[in-house]
Amino acid sequence: MKILVTGGAGFIGSAVIRHIIDNTQDLVVNLDKLTYAGNLESLKSVDSNDRYKFERVDICDRIALDRVFAQHKPDAVMHLAAESHVDRSITGPAEFIQTNIVGTYNILEAAREYWNTLSNDAKKSFRFHHISTDEVYGDLPHPDEQEGQLPLFTEETSYAPSSPYSASKASSDHLVRAWLRTYGFPTIVTNCSNNYGPYHFPEKLIPLVILNALEGKDLPIYGKGDQIRDWLYVEDHARALYKVVTEGIVGETYNIGGHNEKQNIEVVKSICSILDILVPKDSLYSEQITFVADRPGHDRRYAIDSSKMSAKLNWTPVETFETGLRKTVQWYLDNQTWCQNVQDGSYQRERLGEINMTAKGK
Repeated sequence: MKILVTGGAGFIGSAVIRHIIDNTQDLVVNLDKLTYAGNLESLKSVDSNDRYKFERVDICDRIALDRVFAQHKPDAVMHLAAESHVDRSITGPAEFIQTNIVGTYNILEAAREYWNTLSNDAKKSFRFHHISTDEVYGDLPHPDEQEGQLPLFTEETSYAPSSPYSASKASSDHLVRAWLRTYGFPTIVTNCSNNYGPYHFPEKLIPLVILNALEGKDLPIYGKGDQIRDWLYVEDHARALYKVVTEGIVGETYNIGGHNEKQNIEVVKSICSILDILVPKDSLYSEQITFVADRPGHDRRYAIDSSKMSAKLNWTPVETFETGLRKTVQWYLDNQTWCQNVQDGSYQRERLGEINMTAKGK
Protein backbone atom coordinates (compact mmCIF):
# COMPACT_ATOMS: atom_id res chain seq x y z
CA MET A 1 0.00 0.00 0.00
CA LYS A 2 1.12 3.58 -0.67
CA ILE A 3 0.20 6.01 2.12
CA LEU A 4 0.28 9.80 1.82
CA VAL A 5 1.11 11.28 5.23
CA THR A 6 0.49 15.00 5.64
CA GLY A 7 2.59 16.70 8.34
CA GLY A 8 5.04 13.82 8.19
CA ALA A 9 8.01 15.91 9.36
CA GLY A 10 6.23 16.81 12.59
CA PHE A 11 6.33 15.03 15.93
CA ILE A 12 3.56 12.46 15.48
CA GLY A 13 3.82 12.33 11.69
CA SER A 14 7.51 11.42 11.75
CA ALA A 15 6.81 8.67 14.30
CA VAL A 16 4.11 7.28 12.00
CA ILE A 17 6.47 7.28 9.01
CA ARG A 18 9.31 5.66 10.95
CA HIS A 19 6.87 2.98 12.14
CA ILE A 20 5.58 2.24 8.62
CA ILE A 21 9.00 2.10 6.97
CA ASP A 22 10.57 0.07 9.78
CA ASN A 23 7.74 -2.40 10.37
CA THR A 24 5.82 -2.87 7.10
CA GLN A 25 6.43 -3.15 3.37
CA ASP A 26 4.23 -0.13 2.59
CA LEU A 27 5.38 2.97 0.72
CA VAL A 28 5.13 6.45 2.22
CA VAL A 29 4.87 9.89 0.64
CA ASN A 30 5.60 12.56 3.24
CA LEU A 31 3.86 15.86 2.46
CA ASP A 32 5.00 18.68 4.72
CA LYS A 33 5.31 22.48 4.54
CA LEU A 34 8.27 22.41 6.97
CA THR A 35 7.09 25.06 9.41
CA TYR A 36 9.03 25.70 12.62
CA ALA A 37 7.74 22.39 14.06
CA GLY A 38 8.55 20.25 11.03
CA ASN A 39 12.08 18.92 10.72
CA LEU A 40 13.47 16.37 8.29
CA GLU A 41 16.20 15.48 10.80
CA SER A 42 13.45 13.48 12.54
CA LEU A 43 13.39 11.18 9.48
CA LYS A 44 17.12 10.66 8.90
CA SER A 45 16.77 6.97 9.70
CA VAL A 46 14.40 6.42 6.74
CA ASP A 47 15.18 9.16 4.21
CA SER A 48 17.39 6.92 2.06
CA ASN A 49 14.79 4.12 1.92
CA ASP A 50 13.37 3.46 -1.56
CA ARG A 51 9.86 3.24 -0.07
CA TYR A 52 10.00 6.81 1.26
CA LYS A 53 9.43 10.03 -0.72
CA PHE A 54 9.22 13.65 0.44
CA GLU A 55 7.14 16.49 -1.03
CA ARG A 56 7.53 19.99 0.39
CA VAL A 57 3.94 21.19 -0.03
CA ASP A 58 1.55 23.40 1.94
CA ILE A 59 -1.89 21.76 2.37
CA CYS A 60 -3.40 25.16 1.56
CA ASP A 61 -1.87 24.96 -1.95
CA ARG A 62 -4.56 23.13 -3.93
CA ILE A 63 -2.62 23.08 -7.21
CA ALA A 64 0.35 21.40 -5.53
CA LEU A 65 -1.94 18.91 -3.80
CA ASP A 66 -3.55 17.92 -7.11
CA ARG A 67 -0.10 17.31 -8.59
CA VAL A 68 0.94 15.13 -5.64
CA PHE A 69 -2.18 12.94 -5.92
CA ALA A 70 -1.81 12.61 -9.70
CA GLN A 71 1.88 11.79 -9.47
CA HIS A 72 1.98 9.44 -6.49
CA LYS A 73 -1.49 7.83 -6.63
CA PRO A 74 -1.83 6.94 -2.94
CA ASP A 75 -4.07 4.17 -1.59
CA ALA A 76 -4.69 6.01 1.66
CA VAL A 77 -4.19 9.41 3.30
CA MET A 78 -3.17 9.95 6.92
CA HIS A 79 -3.87 13.62 7.59
CA LEU A 80 -1.75 14.91 10.47
CA ALA A 81 -0.69 18.34 9.15
CA ALA A 82 -1.89 20.92 11.68
CA GLU A 83 -0.91 23.82 13.88
CA SER A 84 -1.11 22.27 17.33
CA HIS A 85 0.23 24.46 20.16
CA VAL A 86 -2.54 25.98 22.30
CA ASP A 87 -0.39 28.89 23.48
CA ARG A 88 0.45 29.90 19.91
CA SER A 89 -3.24 29.76 19.00
CA ILE A 90 -4.05 32.26 21.74
CA THR A 91 -1.69 34.94 20.43
CA GLY A 92 -1.98 34.06 16.72
CA PRO A 93 -5.22 32.22 15.86
CA ALA A 94 -5.17 33.10 12.15
CA GLU A 95 -2.57 30.44 11.28
CA PHE A 96 -4.71 27.82 13.02
CA ILE A 97 -7.82 28.78 11.08
CA GLN A 98 -5.88 28.73 7.81
CA THR A 99 -4.02 25.45 8.28
CA ASN A 100 -6.44 23.40 10.35
CA ILE A 101 -9.69 24.44 8.68
CA VAL A 102 -8.88 25.76 5.19
CA GLY A 103 -6.01 23.29 4.80
CA THR A 104 -8.20 20.34 5.78
CA TYR A 105 -10.85 21.49 3.30
CA ASN A 106 -8.19 21.61 0.56
CA ILE A 107 -6.80 18.16 1.25
CA LEU A 108 -10.32 16.71 1.47
CA GLU A 109 -11.26 18.17 -1.91
CA ALA A 110 -8.00 17.17 -3.58
CA ALA A 111 -8.35 13.64 -2.19
CA ARG A 112 -12.02 13.41 -3.18
CA GLU A 113 -11.34 14.54 -6.74
CA TYR A 114 -8.57 11.95 -7.02
CA TRP A 115 -10.80 9.27 -5.44
CA ASN A 116 -13.47 9.93 -8.06
CA THR A 117 -11.00 8.89 -10.78
CA LEU A 118 -10.35 5.47 -9.24
CA SER A 119 -11.83 2.14 -10.25
CA ASN A 120 -14.67 0.79 -8.13
CA ASP A 121 -12.37 -1.65 -6.35
CA ALA A 122 -9.78 1.04 -5.62
CA LYS A 123 -12.52 3.37 -4.37
CA LYS A 124 -13.72 0.73 -1.91
CA SER A 125 -10.24 0.17 -0.45
CA PHE A 126 -9.24 3.86 -0.27
CA ARG A 127 -9.16 5.50 3.17
CA PHE A 128 -8.86 9.12 4.36
CA HIS A 129 -7.73 8.97 7.99
CA HIS A 130 -8.02 12.28 9.85
CA ILE A 131 -5.95 12.51 13.04
CA SER A 132 -7.39 14.83 15.70
CA THR A 133 -7.18 15.52 19.44
CA ASP A 134 -9.11 14.97 22.66
CA GLU A 135 -9.10 18.75 23.17
CA VAL A 136 -12.12 19.06 20.85
CA TYR A 137 -14.22 17.64 23.70
CA GLY A 138 -13.42 20.50 26.10
CA ASP A 139 -12.64 19.38 29.64
CA LEU A 140 -13.93 16.87 32.16
CA PRO A 141 -14.77 17.14 35.87
CA HIS A 142 -11.66 17.35 38.05
CA PRO A 143 -11.23 15.20 41.20
CA ASP A 144 -11.50 18.33 43.39
CA GLU A 145 -14.85 19.16 41.74
CA GLN A 146 -16.58 15.78 41.85
CA GLU A 147 -16.40 12.73 44.06
CA GLY A 148 -16.61 9.12 42.93
CA GLN A 149 -16.10 7.70 39.47
CA LEU A 150 -14.96 10.41 37.07
CA PRO A 151 -16.13 10.34 33.43
CA LEU A 152 -13.88 9.76 30.42
CA PHE A 153 -14.06 11.02 26.84
CA THR A 154 -15.73 8.47 24.59
CA GLU A 155 -16.37 8.53 20.85
CA GLU A 156 -19.88 9.84 21.63
CA THR A 157 -18.78 12.78 23.81
CA SER A 158 -20.16 16.11 22.58
CA TYR A 159 -17.71 18.69 21.28
CA ALA A 160 -17.04 21.76 23.45
CA PRO A 161 -13.64 23.20 22.43
CA SER A 162 -12.10 25.88 24.64
CA SER A 163 -9.15 27.36 22.70
CA PRO A 164 -8.65 28.65 19.16
CA TYR A 165 -6.56 25.52 18.56
CA SER A 166 -9.19 23.03 19.73
CA ALA A 167 -11.96 24.97 17.97
CA SER A 168 -10.05 24.79 14.69
CA LYS A 169 -9.49 21.05 15.12
CA ALA A 170 -13.15 20.51 15.98
CA SER A 171 -14.02 22.37 12.79
CA SER A 172 -11.75 20.11 10.74
CA ASP A 173 -13.33 17.02 12.32
CA HIS A 174 -16.78 18.25 11.28
CA LEU A 175 -15.59 18.83 7.72
CA VAL A 176 -14.22 15.29 7.48
CA ARG A 177 -17.49 13.76 8.71
CA ALA A 178 -19.51 15.99 6.39
CA TRP A 179 -17.49 14.76 3.38
CA LEU A 180 -18.39 11.20 4.39
CA ARG A 181 -22.09 11.95 4.83
CA THR A 182 -22.52 14.21 1.79
CA TYR A 183 -20.17 12.69 -0.78
CA GLY A 184 -19.73 9.13 0.49
CA PHE A 185 -15.99 9.86 0.78
CA PRO A 186 -14.39 7.08 2.92
CA THR A 187 -13.17 8.83 6.06
CA ILE A 188 -12.11 7.69 9.54
CA VAL A 189 -11.40 9.99 12.51
CA THR A 190 -9.17 9.40 15.52
CA ASN A 191 -8.89 11.59 18.63
CA CYS A 192 -5.81 11.13 20.80
CA SER A 193 -4.63 12.22 24.23
CA ASN A 194 -1.41 14.16 24.96
CA ASN A 195 1.54 12.62 23.13
CA TYR A 196 5.12 12.62 24.40
CA GLY A 197 8.37 11.01 23.33
CA PRO A 198 11.39 11.54 21.03
CA TYR A 199 11.55 14.34 18.44
CA HIS A 200 9.00 16.55 20.24
CA PHE A 201 9.45 20.28 19.53
CA PRO A 202 10.49 21.96 22.82
CA GLU A 203 7.53 24.33 23.12
CA LYS A 204 5.51 21.49 24.68
CA LEU A 205 5.63 20.69 28.40
CA ILE A 206 7.84 17.61 28.63
CA PRO A 207 10.69 18.58 26.25
CA LEU A 208 10.60 22.18 27.52
CA VAL A 209 11.03 21.03 31.12
CA ILE A 210 13.83 18.60 30.25
CA LEU A 211 15.86 21.22 28.38
CA ASN A 212 15.20 24.03 30.86
CA ALA A 213 16.21 21.76 33.72
CA LEU A 214 19.51 20.85 32.07
CA GLU A 215 20.29 24.53 31.49
CA GLY A 216 19.46 25.55 35.06
CA LYS A 217 16.45 27.62 33.97
CA ASP A 218 13.07 27.94 35.67
CA LEU A 219 10.58 25.12 35.15
CA PRO A 220 7.35 27.10 34.68
CA ILE A 221 4.08 25.52 35.83
CA TYR A 222 0.75 27.11 34.92
CA GLY A 223 -1.49 27.92 37.89
CA LYS A 224 -1.18 25.27 40.61
CA GLY A 225 -0.10 22.56 38.17
CA ASP A 226 -3.20 20.50 38.95
CA GLN A 227 -4.37 20.23 35.33
CA ILE A 228 -4.75 16.55 34.44
CA ARG A 229 -3.80 15.02 31.10
CA ASP A 230 -3.81 11.47 29.78
CA TRP A 231 -0.28 10.82 28.46
CA LEU A 232 0.34 8.63 25.39
CA TYR A 233 3.81 7.58 24.22
CA VAL A 234 4.14 8.66 20.60
CA GLU A 235 5.33 5.28 19.30
CA ASP A 236 2.27 3.61 20.85
CA HIS A 237 0.18 6.22 19.04
CA ALA A 238 1.93 5.52 15.74
CA ARG A 239 1.09 1.81 16.06
CA ALA A 240 -2.52 2.69 16.79
CA LEU A 241 -2.81 5.02 13.80
CA TYR A 242 -1.46 2.38 11.43
CA LYS A 243 -3.98 -0.10 12.88
CA VAL A 244 -6.79 2.36 12.15
CA VAL A 245 -5.81 3.18 8.58
CA THR A 246 -5.35 -0.49 7.67
CA GLU A 247 -8.08 -2.16 9.76
CA GLY A 248 -10.50 0.59 10.84
CA ILE A 249 -14.07 0.83 9.57
CA VAL A 250 -15.09 3.71 7.33
CA GLY A 251 -17.25 6.23 9.17
CA GLU A 252 -16.02 5.21 12.61
CA THR A 253 -14.27 7.34 15.22
CA TYR A 254 -11.61 5.81 17.48
CA ASN A 255 -10.31 7.42 20.67
CA ILE A 256 -6.66 6.65 21.41
CA GLY A 257 -5.40 7.16 24.97
CA GLY A 258 -2.41 6.21 27.06
CA HIS A 259 -4.27 5.18 30.25
CA ASN A 260 -1.99 7.56 32.18
CA GLU A 261 -3.81 10.41 33.92
CA LYS A 262 -1.26 12.70 35.55
CA GLN A 263 -1.33 16.22 36.97
CA ASN A 264 1.13 18.56 35.26
CA ILE A 265 3.01 19.04 38.52
CA GLU A 266 3.40 15.23 38.81
CA VAL A 267 4.84 15.10 35.29
CA VAL A 268 7.37 17.82 36.01
CA LYS A 269 8.43 16.28 39.33
CA SER A 270 8.84 12.89 37.63
CA ILE A 271 11.16 14.44 35.04
CA CYS A 272 13.16 16.07 37.82
CA SER A 273 13.50 12.76 39.66
CA ILE A 274 14.77 11.00 36.52
CA LEU A 275 17.30 13.77 35.88
CA ASP A 276 18.46 13.58 39.51
CA ILE A 277 19.50 10.00 38.73
CA LEU A 278 20.80 10.38 35.17
CA VAL A 279 22.47 13.80 35.44
CA PRO A 280 23.02 14.42 39.15
CA LYS A 281 24.08 17.84 40.42
CA ASP A 282 24.56 19.53 43.81
CA SER A 283 20.89 20.54 44.12
CA LEU A 284 17.63 18.87 43.14
CA TYR A 285 16.12 19.75 39.77
CA SER A 286 12.72 20.21 41.46
CA GLU A 287 14.13 23.34 43.11
CA GLN A 288 13.89 25.02 39.68
CA ILE A 289 10.08 24.68 39.61
CA THR A 290 8.23 28.01 39.50
CA PHE A 291 4.50 28.73 39.30
CA VAL A 292 3.27 31.26 36.75
CA ALA A 293 -0.09 32.80 35.81
CA ASP A 294 -2.38 30.23 34.24
CA ARG A 295 -3.14 30.05 30.52
CA PRO A 296 -6.42 31.76 29.49
CA GLY A 297 -9.26 29.23 29.24
CA HIS A 298 -7.05 26.38 30.43
CA ASP A 299 -8.91 23.03 30.43
CA ARG A 300 -8.54 21.27 33.77
CA ARG A 301 -8.80 17.59 32.87
CA TYR A 302 -8.65 15.35 29.80
CA ALA A 303 -8.99 11.57 29.97
CA ILE A 304 -9.74 9.13 27.15
CA ASP A 305 -11.64 5.86 27.15
CA SER A 306 -9.83 3.88 24.45
CA SER A 307 -11.69 0.61 25.07
CA LYS A 308 -13.06 0.67 21.50
CA MET A 309 -9.50 0.56 20.14
CA SER A 310 -8.80 -2.42 22.37
CA ALA A 311 -11.99 -4.31 21.59
CA LYS A 312 -12.29 -3.61 17.86
CA LEU A 313 -8.67 -3.28 16.72
CA ASN A 314 -6.78 -5.22 19.41
CA TRP A 315 -4.60 -2.24 20.35
CA THR A 316 -3.35 -1.26 23.78
CA PRO A 317 -0.38 0.94 24.70
CA VAL A 318 2.86 -0.89 25.43
CA GLU A 319 4.58 1.84 27.44
CA THR A 320 3.58 2.85 30.93
CA PHE A 321 4.10 6.50 31.77
CA GLU A 322 7.16 5.59 33.84
CA THR A 323 8.88 3.58 31.10
CA GLY A 324 7.94 6.03 28.36
CA LEU A 325 9.09 9.07 30.32
CA ARG A 326 12.43 7.46 31.17
CA LYS A 327 13.00 6.68 27.46
CA THR A 328 12.01 10.24 26.54
CA VAL A 329 14.38 11.91 29.00
CA GLN A 330 17.23 9.66 27.87
CA TRP A 331 16.52 10.48 24.23
CA TYR A 332 16.82 14.22 24.86
CA LEU A 333 20.06 13.69 26.78
CA ASP A 334 21.43 11.74 23.81
CA ASN A 335 20.20 14.14 21.11
CA GLN A 336 21.20 17.63 22.16
CA THR A 337 22.26 18.52 18.59
CA TRP A 338 18.76 17.84 17.31
CA CYS A 339 17.33 20.04 20.06
CA GLN A 340 19.64 22.91 19.15
CA ASN A 341 18.97 22.59 15.42
CA VAL A 342 15.17 22.62 15.65
CA GLN A 343 15.12 25.81 17.70
CA ASP A 344 17.37 27.65 15.18
CA GLY A 345 16.97 31.05 16.82
CA SER A 346 13.24 31.39 16.08
CA TYR A 347 12.11 30.03 19.45
CA GLN A 348 14.08 30.02 22.69
CA ARG A 349 11.47 28.39 24.95
CA GLU A 350 9.95 31.73 25.91
CA ARG A 351 6.37 31.74 27.18
CA LEU A 352 3.71 32.06 24.48
CA GLY A 353 -0.03 32.68 24.74
CA GLU A 354 -0.13 35.60 27.19
CA ILE A 355 -2.83 38.18 26.51
CA ASN A 356 -3.54 41.59 28.05
CA MET A 357 -6.93 41.24 29.72
CA THR A 358 -6.84 44.67 31.41
CA ALA A 359 -7.36 46.44 28.10
CA LYS A 360 -10.77 44.79 27.91
CA GLY A 361 -11.65 45.64 31.49
CA LYS A 362 -11.37 42.05 32.70
